[in-house]
Amino acid sequence: MNDSAEIEGGLRERKRAATRATITGVARRLTAERGLNGYTVEEVCELADISRRTFFNYFPTKEDAILGHVDDEIPQDVIAGFIAGGASSPSGEISPTLFQDLIGLSLKLSENMAASEEETRQLIGVIKKEPQLMLRIIGATEEREAQFARDVARREGVSPDHPVVQMAVALLGTIARKSSMAYFSDGNTRAYSELLMENISAASQLFSQNFENPAPLEGHL
Repeated sequence: MNDSAEIEGGLRERKRAATRATITGVARRLTAERGLNGYTVEEVCELADISRRTFFNYFPTKEDAILGHVDDEIPQDVIAGFIAGGASSPSGEISPTLFQDLIGLSLKLSENMAASEEETRQLIGVIKKEPQLMLRIIGATEEREAQFARDVARREGVSPDHPVVQMAVALLGTIARKSSMAYFSDGNTRAYSELLMENISAASQLFSQNFENPAPLEGHL
């Protein structure tokens, strides 16, 4: 692919991502204000300045529009840079910079927090208005975490079910959720990146301690 084709493809994808984000933002705002059944797809299209056909090209239902698209959670260029960071390590071995690069990735993603803060607050409003959507949101989160596991595994040249990969995804996901809860709590004045690094540092301190495997209980193998 030549440079002009790559540039054109990149511009096209950014335009698609912008359209998806607009649709999601409108759907979340209307749901938070009126509830899921309080508006129509046509109203979303009018406010997003798109056709009904365009809406369904991006999302099959209003619920899917509210959840957003998995590709918009982590920009592909950011993931590509993260994966490239493991290139110098032999495939199949956990690279010595994985944890540090995961921290760097988390900080890069936190830079988008200010830009997406209103959307996140809208999603919180959606959950309060339509709590039954929580199961769909949990399912979408699990899908995103599964994709992240595949990305980490690809970087390291191991299987997505490798225990280090699974722990990395679980740990970073937990830290991100804890940081987000603190960031969006009433009265918070601290930056998301500050809360994120505080929690990462706490986890690092805990896991850097020496430990011994406890002796098995009698009667247990």
